[in-house]
Amino acid sequence: MKVDLFDFDLPAERIALRPASPRDSARMLVLDGDATRDLMVADLPGQLRAGDLLVFNDTRVIPAQLEGTRGAREFDGAQSAPWARIGATLHKREGPRRWRAFIRNARRLRDSDSIDFGAGVSAIVSDRGEDGSFALSFAGDEPVELLLERAGRMPLPPYIAARRPADARDAEDYQTMFAAEKGAVAAPTAALHFTPGLMAALDSAGIGHATLTLHVGAGTFLPVKADDTDSHRMHAEWGRIDAATAERLNAVRAAGRRIIAVGTTSLRLIESAAGADGVIRPFEGDTAIFITPGYRFRGVDGLVTNFHLPRSTLFMLVSALMGRERMQAAYAHAIEHGYRFYSYGDASLLLPR
Repeated sequence: MKVDLFDFDLPAERIALRPASPRDSARMLVLDGDATRDLMVADLPGQLRAGDLLVFNDTRVIPAQLEGTRGAREFDGAQSAPWARIGATLHKREGPRRWRAFIRNARRLRDSDSIDFGAGVSAIVSDRGEDGSFALSFAGDEPVELLLERAGRMPLPPYIAARRPADARDAEDYQTMFAAEKGAVAAPTAALHFTPGLMAALDSAGIGHATLTLHVGAGTFLPVKADDTDSHRMHAEWGRIDAATAERLNAVRAAGRRIIAVGTTSLRLIESAAGADGVIRPFEGDTAIFITPGYRFRGVDGLVTNFHLPRSTLFMLVSALMGRERMQAAYAHAIEHGYRFYSYGDASLLLPR
């Protein structure tokens, strides 16, 4: 499909720079079949049915944004290149001490260069990829997570970072209440709206919840540069659904109840684990699933998600779930009625017919 079919105009003032407080006071656009309702996230229990199961991503965001310097290069005692400032955003672990990273000022790097990130943290550069990323191999014996705690910053999405720097508030704001498994470089933002009070209300309404893990990569923010979806290549992300969780999800559907993914990350992992027969199997490994209109959903019956970038793979995903024209009209409604967009913005509940 042509990528420009998924374009829309978004005024800059609709991009949220801070989350709602309290979290469940964010607005929620409900698309329930053909019906459209303007509600609040706190109203979610009344929009679901007893026996429905919400599935959350329990990944935890790590401080994956690094700033450092590449030292001057010398040959035969003569300096051949001055030092250079380098920015790195880790996006996928490739080994115990090796991460794939998107690099700012990458033209100043080549294989075997060393980057000093300060606080005793350094890495060797290698293996430039087709997407312009590099592998960074961190020096020393300390766990990389400890190194990042010393030298890294919270990796805010580029549309926020371009307008303000990360600060102490983001360390809490950009983690969900379910965050447990370290490894994400972007938050599963739909779950940012949930609070202990909301979870208690859902429980009282007979709505259950389960967790899985998908370590969200920075590739989630990359624009689709191809003109046609067939030419776009997704970045792989690592995920896991254990046997007990898979069994529970299958039992819910066997009882005629619904699985509602909280966030596109949960949805993509469930769909990666579901077979053509609709059975969800245990899963551990990489997924690069790319969902566009025409896809037949196998494992989920609905989705809680934020509002996504134009021309993005995530807007294509929600268009696959609800229909492209339906989502274009819904986003126009959201813009007209002042909804806040993207990671710190408002939510939508999508329940296809």
